[in-house]
Amino acid sequence: MSASDIKPAATILLLRDDPGLEVLMVKRHHQIDFASGALVFPGGKSHAGDHDPAWAEHAIGWERFDAEQRGLRTAAIREAFEEAGILLGRDAAGAPIRGESASLEVRLKVDAGELAFLDLVRDLGVKIDLDALTVFARWITPPLTPKRFDTWFYAAAAPDDQVAACDGRETVDAEWIAPGEALRLAQAGERKVIFPTRMNLQLLAEAESADDCVARAQARRLVTVEPQIQDRPGGKVLVLPPDAGYGAVEEPLERVM
Repeated sequence: MSASDIKPAATILLLRDDPGLEVLMVKRHHQIDFASGALVFPGGKSHAGDHDPAWAEHAIGWERFDAEQRGLRTAAIREAFEEAGILLGRDAAGAPIRGESASLEVRLKVDAGELAFLDLVRDLGVKIDLDALTVFARWITPPLTPKRFDTWFYAAAAPDDQVAACDGRETVDAEWIAPGEALRLAQAGERKVIFPTRMNLQLLAEAESADDCVARAQARRLVTVEPQIQDRPGGKVLVLPPDAGYGAVEEPLERVM
């Protein structure tokens, strides 16, 4: 598999304090071919429409990012809308979008490609907010996986007056959960949590609040995580870069697959 086969993707960590730090997680449909049945953050592959230059008129912060970041941030916002019904943006008066931005039927049309996300945003008379996202991490899946993604993780404060609801197609449940509780459920076998999600939950759990999480992410030097497979006396392990912020990680390969 060549580098060109690695697909760009974006994932969003929507955060709130209720009263402690919680993150929005969705359960993947069991028929989805990647991470089926797992508890994950909303996210997915970047689409061609995410890179449409026409977004310049419909995106806050457009001029502050390069072409790659514009498309990835748009993808993250689109995925949050499709999978959880939350639209990060502002209305014509510059106020945060409130209430239900669009019906489930409309969300499914955007997800199916029957309605361009750009057209929806234009019709609503709002602008998506690229500035609302802070880079949290970047992971590239290792060569052993059948599908490889270059995934950017973004952290963002969730809007106060929007309710998260799963789409019923890619996701079958949506819940606000404390990072430590998600880790506990995974350890107890009550939730399926894949390795990258678990590592980022651990990093997220170090923060005390949504603002603290964003501040930590802004201060942290971004180190791209591309796990490496190494041999140990007990078998093969997946090793993360020691300076990526996750500490010394050597995960037995059988726990990752």
